[in-house]
Amino acid sequence: MTAPPPPHLPAPPVRTMRNEELADLVRQGGPYRGKAVFELIDRARDDTEAATRLGELSRLPALREDRMFHMVSLAWAAIIGLLSAETPHARGLAYAAFASLDASDQADFLAYVKAQRIEDAHPHL
Repeated sequence: MTAPPPPHLPAPPVRTMRNEELADLVRQGGPYRGKAVFELIDRARDDTEAATRLGELSRLPALREDRMFHMVSLAWAAIIGLLSAETPHARGLAYAAFASLDASDQADFLAYVKAQRIEDAHPHL
């Protein structure tokens, strides 16, 4: 027996959504949660509230378990986005999110971003 294809859902207008709406979209799960995370990443450099929400979302078990490819999770993407924003606020949130990962995930993350310490990671998006 073959499962029927999922219904086609219209893509939400993430560029025009408020940060709160994007965070809600991520928390609800579904096929567009990644799109919402990446919209918040795009805003994190210039929008402190977007960075704060991204830091909060990076701690959600669902994002930590949602692997985009190989080891890279949506939580990792959020942390990388915060690091790449290069603001003191965003980097502080990234450090805290990183510290809340388990030790093996921390080691894998540092290997992925090619840094010895989280403070040395300066990814560019």
